[in-house]
Amino acid sequence: MKKIGIIGGGASGLAAAITAAKQKDTEVYILEHKEQAGKKLLSTGNGRCNLTNEKMDSSFFRSSEIKCVEAVLEQFGYEDAIHFFEELGLMMRKRNGYIYPRCEQAAVVRELLVREAERLGVKIYTGVHVTEVFPGRKGFKISAGQETFSADRVILACGGCAAKVLGSDGSGYRIAKSLGHSLVPVVPALVQLKIGDNPLKAAAGVRTEASVSAYVDGNNVASDTGELQITDYGISGIPVFQISRYIGKALYKKQKAKAAIDFLPSMEEAEFAKYLMKRLPGREEMKAADFLAGIFNSKLTGCLLSLSGIFTKRRAWELKEEDIWRFTRQCKHTVLSIQDTRGFDNAQVCAGGVSLQEIDWRTMESCYVKGLYITGELLDADGMCGGYNLQWAWASGALAGRAAGNL
Repeated sequence: MKKIGIIGGGASGLAAAITAAKQKDTEVYILEHKEQAGKKLLSTGNGRCNLTNEKMDSSFFRSSEIKCVEAVLEQFGYEDAIHFFEELGLMMRKRNGYIYPRCEQAAVVRELLVREAERLGVKIYTGVHVTEVFPGRKGFKISAGQETFSADRVILACGGCAAKVLGSDGSGYRIAKSLGHSLVPVVPALVQLKIGDNPLKAAAGVRTEASVSAYVDGNNVASDTGELQITDYGISGIPVFQISRYIGKALYKKQKAKAAIDFLPSMEEAEFAKYLMKRLPGREEMKAADFLAGIFNSKLTGCLLSLSGIFTKRRAWELKEEDIWRFTRQCKHTVLSIQDTRGFDNAQVCAGGVSLQEIDWRTMESCYVKGLYITGELLDADGMCGGYNLQWAWASGALAGRAAGNL
């Protein structure tokens, strides 16, 4: 009988437990330091749990060893994830390639995972905070305060350090390092960005379609288009989340990080300028802000006019062609200096982690400690919004559970 200890009862830990428990002659237990397993799942997909995505390949992930990510996904991809949840009895629905439970309740996904693990005989210990893992000649000893657990195989599935309140406290990084592993620097990802002396603060609360680009030391390193949210501290929304890991990495390296916003991605600069000049006849007596009404939210229009050096009460007839071009360029390329991200507590995931060079991608086993497996967010792999980070959790957890149970 093989005893498998899993540290962490999140998405990858539960996937690992269920897969391991299906192997012959296995005894599986989970050590979870929160009051319930799978708590972080409850917040995924705004409570609806975006399980995976029909468009699934390594191009939607970031890692210093992207070939390893690709190899893992080839072994456990989109169809494998669908089959995994179908076996749990979960009915799913597709929306633009995004896969959700049909009930759109993350709580149901958590419940089904926990119920299946328990049905297979997995013991789940909650409120247990693991501090050390000691490999020995005959398996492992796991220290958790006054308690000690033994295991023939150990799966580290502790999560990173994003959203600590939901269970990811970063302890897994320390344990991995104590066992000889090195870390690619860890920074917040899928997170909001803070702007120093925010020139868009007056438009806080506005949501608008926009393209957002990350500039690092003057170079455009990433872009995304979607609904931008303007806040009093800076910017948020899906396109901001998608580029935030690059900003976080740049700030960690003390590089200059800026975000450039195109508030009208559907039109070219010259096309927009021509549109504004054609719009002018018949509106000459209007104030500049009124002349532009109907293009952007009025709060945002005020900010853009101010950044363009145009007084909002200036009459439209006073606007020269150079003023219109200046306003057009501002709308198409508003550059903001990034002061910081909103930190790990507000991040959905982490970028960085245990180097995939130190992991056997076929099994998720450590290259340094035989019988030790590392999964999920602890590893240097982070996905874009859209179910990719959960797919990584299911895939890495299932591979680790399968391998640990087969030994």
